[in-house]
Amino acid sequence: MELRHLRSFAALAEELHFGRAAERLHIAQPALSQQVKQLEREFGVELVSRTTRRVELTEAGRRFAEHARAVLGSADRAAAEMALVAAGRAGRVSVGFIGTATYDLLPQATREVHRLLPDIRLELHGELLSPALVDGLADGTYDLVVLRPDGAPRPGIDVRVLRAEPLVAVLPDRHPRAAQDCVELADLAAEPFVMHFSGHRSSIHEHVLAACAAAGFQPASIMEVGETATLVVFVAAGLGVALVPEPVRSLALDGVAYVPLARPVTVDLAIATRARESSPAVREVAGIIALLRTDDL
Repeated sequence: MELRHLRSFAALAEELHFGRAAERLHIAQPALSQQVKQLEREFGVELVSRTTRRVELTEAGRRFAEHARAVLGSADRAAAEMALVAAGRAGRVSVGFIGTATYDLLPQATREVHRLLPDIRLELHGELLSPALVDGLADGTYDLVVLRPDGAPRPGIDVRVLRAEPLVAVLPDRHPRAAQDCVELADLAAEPFVMHFSGHRSSIHEHVLAACAAAGFQPASIMEVGETATLVVFVAAGLGVALVPEPVRSLALDGVAYVPLARPVTVDLAIATRARESSPAVREVAGIIALLRTDDL
């Protein structure tokens, strides 16, 4: 039994006329009659009752027609879904985001993918660190990741810079400089700093240290945390100050002020995929995220 046999019988069940069904199927009437006879021989039961004036389905024929329509519906849905998959418009895509992109780019990307590619199923992972994201991309945990590039080439991974984001100071709202339009980073030299993990566990840690060094100091005291939200909460609690990329402003917590630096310092945000990525869905989602790179900095 083949799909063409099911389509032929379904057409005959609807038309109840060999000539009209054959015309609808664009085949010769004897060929249609032969296909029905093949089905009857295969099942060992009569499916249609033929007379010189009319064609009727037997009880077996009526039940088989229901099965045929169900199978054909499933086959048509499968074909349509495979066409969407081949075009990158359906499938599953796992995306990882660094913590500082979790609060602005992640929701933007989610909205745009759902709007443009409603049949794509996104698996989103936020508040992660760049080294862990690179490892997850390499071992297949993630299909694409948004991270801070460290400049070192990664075999088998393609990295595309999305945008440069200015660093801003995060101060307790009671801090004497919290109400200023901008702050000299050097003026924070005596403050304890709250920072993301060091030791190659977080790329932003090194960026912050480099910014402080360029301002002529090294933080005398550093408290390390794993998540951006925790970092901002610690600042709100008065445990120190911090530097974060400007989009973290969208994490609007009571007790903190985000103050631009008088001498701007920027860090890159990038998207990474496996080299020669074969999934059309991954390429489509990556393209949508790349188009968000200029949004509302």
